[in-house]
Amino acid sequence: MGSEMCIRGRFDQRAAEVAARWRPGPAWTTGYVPLQEGTVLTGDPGFTPDTETAFRAGWYRDQIPLPAAKPGDGSIQFPDGTLRVPLVSAAEAYAQLDQGDPPPCDGRPKEPGSTGGPGRPKDGGPTIEPGPDGPVSSPVQTACIPLTVIAVKLGTASVRTSRGVAEVPAWLFTVDELKTPVARVAVAPSAVAAVPPGDGPTGPVPDGVVGAESLDAADGTRLDYRLAVGACDTAITPRVLERDDVVVVGGSVTRSTGVCTLQLVLKPVTVTLKAPLGTRPVLNVSSGAPLTCTAARLTGSAVPRC
Repeated sequence: MGSEMCIRGRFDQRAAEVAARWRPGPAWTTGYVPLQEGTVLTGDPGFTPDTETAFRAGWYRDQIPLPAAKPGDGSIQFPDGTLRVPLVSAAEAYAQLDQGDPPPCDGRPKEPGSTGGPGRPKDGGPTIEPGPDGPVSSPVQTACIPLTVIAVKLGTASVRTSRGVAEVPAWLFTVDELKTPVARVAVAPSAVAAVPPGDGPTGPVPDGVVGAESLDAADGTRLDYRLAVGACDTAITPRVLERDDVVVVGGSVTRSTGVCTLQLVLKPVTVTLKAPLGTRPVLNVSSGAPLTCTAARLTGSAVPRC
């Protein structure tokens, strides 16, 4: 009990210092500061293992001409007002969306459904059954395929920002292999304000206190995030300090006293807030920086949970 009170006190003190030092610039409340990546799912995509891999890796191929002309300015709809911003063309948005081609994968399909199972060609031919001449790799492998863009139009997407969830101009790419379009935010880089780095305490993080690495989801009063812990740490516990204007998260651990590898492990944890998060920033107890969503949880919801 005494140990728990001690570690809780260390966390609370550090978190209180982080909260007191949080002083974002004017862009935090008047500009566009996105707190998630610019590629957004607009609904349930109906992923297969193949298409989810391609989406996460940014593998695309275009089958249509992509307009290079920039549209007129658009409006971001925040809960507290609107902001006019310049936009990029569909071609520029696609260049941001497409992260390259899949790597070569010998013996694996290059298109979805190109085989009917191990050893079964797409268009007839002899079937090779498992055996000396059959396939030796596991049948549960992901095809090295890109997603096929077959249409594009200008619309909006829900994006978590420093001013809450906003409706942001976005190019909506229809993908042949998915049930719903993939959106790429259309706001020009010149109108995007950077996430402030934070101004954490200058002293070292107290022993047994660990920081948060990324935010997985923010849904009402629930926060899902990842703690940066050691491979041999035990008693991993999420911690939160909640204020009216800010939320500070992190955790606590018991360090190993034996020999252990120097390995960082990202541990998923969940905390429940006393009140919905709203527009409050979620700050890392170790650095004081706001957490952003860098590995979106793919729930299929059109409203971002991260």
